Amino acid sequence: MNLLSIFVAIPVLMLAGLFLSRTRQQARIISATGASLLMVAAVALAFLFMAERHAGNTDAMLFTASAQWFPAWNIGYSVGVDGISVLMILLSAFIVFTGIFTSWNIDPLPKEYFMWFCLLSVGVFGFFISLDLFTMFMFYEVALIPMYLLIGVWGSGKKEYAAMKLTLMLMGGSALLMLGILGIYFGSGATSMDIMDIAQSTIPTALQKYFFPLTFIGFGVLGALFPFHTWSPDGHASAPTAVSMLHAGVLMKLGGYGCFRVAMFLMPEAANELGWIFLILTGISVVYGAFSACVQKDLKYINAYSSVSHCGLVLFALLMMNTTAMTGAIMQMLSHGLMTALFFALIGMIYGRTHTRDIREMGGLMKIMPFLGVGYVIAGLASLGLPGLSGFVAEMNVFVGSFQHADTFHRVLTLIAVTSIVITAVYILRVVGKILYGPVQNPAHLKLTDAVWFERLPVVVLILAIAAIGLYPGWIADWIHTALEPIVSRLTLAAL
Repeated sequence: MNLLSIFVAIPVLMLAGLFLSRTRQQARIISATGASLLMVAAVALAFLFMAERHAGNTDAMLFTASAQWFPAWNIGYSVGVDGISVLMILLSAFIVFTGIFTSWNIDPLPKEYFMWFCLLSVGVFGFFISLDLFTMFMFYEVALIPMYLLIGVWGSGKKEYAAMKLTLMLMGGSALLMLGILGIYFGSGATSMDIMDIAQSTIPTALQKYFFPLTFIGFGVLGALFPFHTWSPDGHASAPTAVSMLHAGVLMKLGGYGCFRVAMFLMPEAANELGWIFLILTGISVVYGAFSACVQKDLKYINAYSSVSHCGLVLFALLMMNTTAMTGAIMQMLSHGLMTALFFALIGMIYGRTHTRDIREMGGLMKIMPFLGVGYVIAGLASLGLPGLSGFVAEMNVFVGSFQHADTFHRVLTLIAVTSIVITAVYILRVVGKILYGPVQNPAHLKLTDAVWFERLPVVVLILAIAAIGLYPGWIADWIHTALEPIVSRLTLAAL
């Protein structure tokens, strides 16, 4: 078996084990064991990738493998990874691992819940290792479909409405994406759907102008591109805790990853000609999401709109099309994935004790549950870009790279996007001050308990990862630079 196929095989084996399980405890053990194996495999992959690069292997993609799947359409199972893919796999493994322990007491139907959660994981890992466009699209769909049941069955609030809205909007994006992928394949005249093969072909610029918007919007819907973002706040607010973690932490990254790996890499001329339109839309996402978070009263809605802003910043930086800004975009994907997973985990734990997410009904929680309070403060500081945490190095690269453009249009948009830092500080500090400090709003909260072991484990793991990126970002930046070279080169040549 190819090394990368392990990341699909482990969740599939988890599914089989869960299907045969009979008790809640068996489902827990199988899920925790599988998630731990994914973590070990992801870390091992990172070390093997590092060893290959140090040995002088300069191939664009490593650990590649391919096999014919549907010869009539030149569709194959083609996999491979570069530095960015490895980082996304590491991120996914961290979120799946922490999500399993956050779901330790899920009810009802724990076995079925973990099965759908594992199926979602199959799609996520399969997407990040795929090099064949059709296979990538297939895993993309596998990652999206379980969201309907995970929210509709195990969610809260307006869960049926949120699940249907999310599914319809993301399926609409998938329809556009399918048209874009078919246009890329037939327009390139390539002999296979392998991304690296298509990159050696030339898609006429006239066709790129039709298919680039379809592909970018198709992926951008999942990346909360304005005005196609409206599914995100409702979906996040209604989803169970671990699903919110995986959705915001990893699933939304599929959108940004697809935008640069497929739309921008394969259609660079159209990206240069039409990018300004999407720059405006992403700039709106950045500022609109931050302002919207300021006026929310529900903790989950605050974090959901914050995700719209941060994911908008990812697409914004990618469209700047230079190495510094695009490096910041990938680092922002990692930072936001870890940070928002930590936020949603903590919000779920706080809600499980207080039975409210309304910030007006909470206060003084720091002295009642100090572990959760400290975790929330660290997540907030990472979100507003405190030096030493992951958010700072990501946003610095994004804004420095964006301001490198000498023209007025790009610099004005950058200055507008920079205001999101101030707005983020406003809503983060407001929430922290309101719920953690000051007088206790509800006397019943004085009897609440702090986090137990299976809640502390994911919080500690996520905090350590956030701090590791913030304190030692160099190796991550090196991996990203190397992986971005062919993409940036194509975009630069196309602009000439």
